[in-house]
Amino acid sequence: MRRNSALDNGTASAAIAEEQEFLDQATARRDKLADHLLAGLSVAALDALEQARLRMLRQQYEDLRRATEGLVFGRLDGLDGTVRHIGRVGLRDDEGSEDDEPLLVDWRAPAARPFYTATAVDPQGQARRRHIRTTGSAVVGVDDEPLDGTITTDLVGEGALLAALNQRRTGRMSTAISTLQREQDDIIRAEASGPLIVQGGPGTGKTVVALHRVAYLLFAHPTMAEQAVLVLGPSPRFLEYIGQVLPALGETAVVPATCDTLLPGISVDRDESRALAEIKGRALWQPALEDYVASLLPRARDLKLRWEGEFYVIPAATVAQALGAVRRRPYHPARRVFAEQLHHILADAVVEQREALMNEMEEGFEDILARVDRSMHYDPDAAAGSDVDGLLSDEEVDDLRRRIAENAAIARFVEAWWPTLDAETLLRDLLADGDLVARFAPRLSAAEIAAVVAEPAPWASSDIPLLDAVADLLGDSDAPQQEGEFVADRARRQRGWVYGHVAVDEAQELSEMQWHMVVRRCPSRSITAVGDIDQAEAAHRHTSWAQAVQAVLGDRWTPAELTICYRTPREVMELTAPFLRRAGSHNEPPRAVRASGISPWERMVTPAELSDAVAEAVRELRERWHGGTVGVIAPVGRIAELQAAVGDDGPVLSAAQSKGLEWDATLLVDPDGITAEPRGWNGLYVALTRCTQELGQLVLA
Repeated sequence: MRRNSALDNGTASAAIAEEQEFLDQATARRDKLADHLLAGLSVAALDALEQARLRMLRQQYEDLRRATEGLVFGRLDGLDGTVRHIGRVGLRDDEGSEDDEPLLVDWRAPAARPFYTATAVDPQGQARRRHIRTTGSAVVGVDDEPLDGTITTDLVGEGALLAALNQRRTGRMSTAISTLQREQDDIIRAEASGPLIVQGGPGTGKTVVALHRVAYLLFAHPTMAEQAVLVLGPSPRFLEYIGQVLPALGETAVVPATCDTLLPGISVDRDESRALAEIKGRALWQPALEDYVASLLPRARDLKLRWEGEFYVIPAATVAQALGAVRRRPYHPARRVFAEQLHHILADAVVEQREALMNEMEEGFEDILARVDRSMHYDPDAAAGSDVDGLLSDEEVDDLRRRIAENAAIARFVEAWWPTLDAETLLRDLLADGDLVARFAPRLSAAEIAAVVAEPAPWASSDIPLLDAVADLLGDSDAPQQEGEFVADRARRQRGWVYGHVAVDEAQELSEMQWHMVVRRCPSRSITAVGDIDQAEAAHRHTSWAQAVQAVLGDRWTPAELTICYRTPREVMELTAPFLRRAGSHNEPPRAVRASGISPWERMVTPAELSDAVAEAVRELRERWHGGTVGVIAPVGRIAELQAAVGDDGPVLSAAQSKGLEWDATLLVDPDGITAEPRGWNGLYVALTRCTQELGQLVLA
């Protein structure tokens, strides 16, 4: 902790120079630590303990290596005259001890919390907050906020926030640590003991909150890093868009995925109708699949096994008891446990039969043995050390069980009676058989069953959660661990990996069966789901979060809300309320905190003029927002022709494809065509709110 040095005559240049000096010091310290760690990584690992140490060093090195851009971004000046700098990683002074204050405070540490939560009304012991803007290794600006009661505002750091929002969009999400606001920070640091469902309208920072919450939880709960965190997004394009955020924060124990990519080796190769997607997304499939797989378990009967030329019959009652002990396990693990029990049962049967034979022999020769003993003056005490009763010792019984367990004939018998099953084959067999579907999913109508049976493999998106459920009910083996790999690499290779936390973006799009996929991967239900129920585009019919999660989570979830729109300008947000009502929403649009000064504009064109008009409008917007981005949103049926007209000047996307994305300027083409699509009013609400500066619309005359 350092003493506060007043700004030399209060000029910005002096402040920049002061922070540049500190940034140089922090950068040098980071480089020195990184070099030290790199040298340590050159040591050969001789044992498991050394390998674990090297993995830890590699993780620390990667954290420091990634902390380049924006190493230092904030500063807190305390009322007691102390100063703390806030950055992407924590750094200790070169000569400091473990008990000393760090040179640079990690943004996730408790000491950094006032940087996000302090206000003039509640300064939390702080006199001033400073936002430090850097480009590479250079400080390019500072923004001071007094926290001594002279300013009253609902927003924290509004100046820095608005400066960040007015920057040109680059196509990648920025790491907005330095502009997180109070309601966002409360969610980021909320308890992770159960599902947290965050409702947030356009531009409220839902994705920023979700990703920074992941980084915070990994820092605050080290065991999560050992288990990895799953981040689910709506599309590969979206995952690429956010791809730089978590690595920039130094987090590598993260697996990004979509619901379609969660099963290793399985791909989506078929489009499907919305009607069928809605049918297959219902929660009724979970108990249906459970009953289906349970029906494939063997039934108790007498089992006749051969061992060393002799037949042994295991009674049906004994088999039933062994089956009952494993019923709650998945199909294949249950078979493994049953087989182990069967090996013991057979070994016991062999021992019992041997003892019975010995007893029969002893009864038949008892008189003869007695006469022989008398004639030989046999002394039983003298032979006390000999074991001639023919019984097996404990060691011999253990050896018998081992030989039975390793016997190929016994293994073939178990395989024939309780066969290995394949998840893909099982699901295909079910979905292709109307009688089977009717038997196990009786709540489906005849027309719905016919629709299911009519669309066979290859797999569509809605098949993946069903296949995941079948694979889980069958059980699968863990993938072997590879030397030196990160936990995230192991996790993504294993379908059954249990994560420490799951973060879901655009969670309003999840079907009930996809929610089952999420909970399956995190039985502790440490889940953060963010989304806007009013931007739902998926085939399901949910219009509230309670409807969306009731079937899987019940009432055991915590709601939270983001109410402030930082991205979309006020001029655009004022257009959205009527469209929300047309979409059936009861929510109020979020409150926009900034105005771009550019009124949304609208042009009328004929269908024949549309392609040329779009190309011309895009060229105008790209010139006006040079260095930024321009996006075009159109009805699905017009995308191909408009993309050809626009060429490389910008992507042309549907409303659904644009979810979660943002551009400096958005050109909305044929809004009436978008409203005519399924959930069209929700789609139009999405399309209207993608811009940070300017919205233009081309309306068909």
